[in-house]
Amino acid sequence: MAGTAPEVSRAQVLAYRVAAHQLDRPGLRPADLAVLGLGVQDTPYGSARLALAARGATGPDDRLELVWSLRGAPHLHRGAELPALAAAIWPLSDADATRRISGQIGAGARLGLAAFRAAAEAFRAVVTAELPKGEVSRAVTDRIPAELSYECRACRSRHISGALFQQAGLAGGVRLVVTGRAARLAPLPGWSGPPARAAGTADLVATYLRLLGPATPADAAGFLGTTATELRAVWPAGLAEVRVDGRAAWLPADRLDALTGAQPAGLVRLLPPGDPYLAGRDRDLLVPQRAHQQQLWRIIGNPGALLVDGEVAGSWRSRQAARGRLEVTVTPFGVLPARVTRAIDAEAATVADARGATDLRVHVEAA
Repeated sequence: MAGTAPEVSRAQVLAYRVAAHQLDRPGLRPADLAVLGLGVQDTPYGSARLALAARGATGPDDRLELVWSLRGAPHLHRGAELPALAAAIWPLSDADATRRISGQIGAGARLGLAAFRAAAEAFRAVVTAELPKGEVSRAVTDRIPAELSYECRACRSRHISGALFQQAGLAGGVRLVVTGRAARLAPLPGWSGPPARAAGTADLVATYLRLLGPATPADAAGFLGTTATELRAVWPAGLAEVRVDGRAAWLPADRLDALTGAQPAGLVRLLPPGDPYLAGRDRDLLVPQRAHQQQLWRIIGNPGALLVDGEVAGSWRSRQAARGRLEVTVTPFGVLPARVTRAIDAEAATVADARGATDLRVHVEAA
């Protein structure tokens, strides 16, 4: 009930999320981090490794797989959880499926769930060994109904819809193998086929709310790539309503005490583009100033974010300047205290280690 929902501040929400995201570096292996419950986006390739390093988790972990998952974007996930994840992100209805792939294939998108199933089954038939992505695209296109593909003027050939290709990949039992800039596709061992129907979506929403809450149905729907209307049919039970600066939002009831008791953490982190902390759809809460939002979230080529005590305080980019040398440039939104500039040097070293650089140059631009 809105009238009895406790009021929490934006500062409490940010403090809660920093703790939920384990940015205090609890000394865990990559697959043991809480953020793996949603996956860690890997766009551009290598950014997931930096997100794990920002949480103190480095080194290989053979429990993880790179797959196309949420919204068709590449994410690292725990391999054992992929069958359940495939069902949780499967479209909730024909209308939902149509909306997720409309654009290049208007008529084909109206096939709804049948379009996803046709593409997933084609993946399963084609990807029986590691293959180049382009080869898989051609073979899958040959196996699906013609209305699910389009004429590509750039390469003068017919392609499966890009949105459908990537959103159906996990259901078809496909994982990503990236070497340099080349992506190859390989089969997930023991894959039993696409899900019969969506299942477990409510659990995935609850995980979103646990990590990026309190939030609204519209926030969670945007993260999953669906609509609030669709999501309300599977909205999880056991939630607590709060009001964040007067706005109603929800999180799992067992996290309410952690939210109301959250205290700001004195830490500085360089978060990569696509970091789970930046993945919430309530960007006005995370970064209130529109000009700063425009610096962080671009149509293409997002920078990373400078996090200071839970606040996004600037952006950063890195450049491989020479063999073994990494240049990190930080662009703050305002004047930084000396303790923060000192901490940036240490965080840049973490980035360099994760990227295998042996020489590091750090430049903090004037505010």
